[in-house]
Amino acid sequence: MSRKGNCWDNSPTERFFRSLKHKQLNYEKFRTKEAAKLSILDYLAFYNGQRAHSKLGDQSPLEFEREFYKESA
Repeated sequence: MSRKGNCWDNSPTERFFRSLKHKQLNYEKFRTKEAAKLSILDYLAFYNGQRAHSKLGDQSPLEFEREFYKESA
């Protein structure tokens, strides 16, 4: 950890886990660890595959990477 505002600030990670807890995990009761893992994987697939990010030109991270590698190839 570094001081507030430094480039080593972990706020993006904290924001992701806040979203995971608030949008996915608060509304489910899990009977097994496997069910919890599947729920988290489902959220990760949404977060990386479908959710638009304003910093990426309102594209999902997967769309952004595909476009980036098309242009660099």
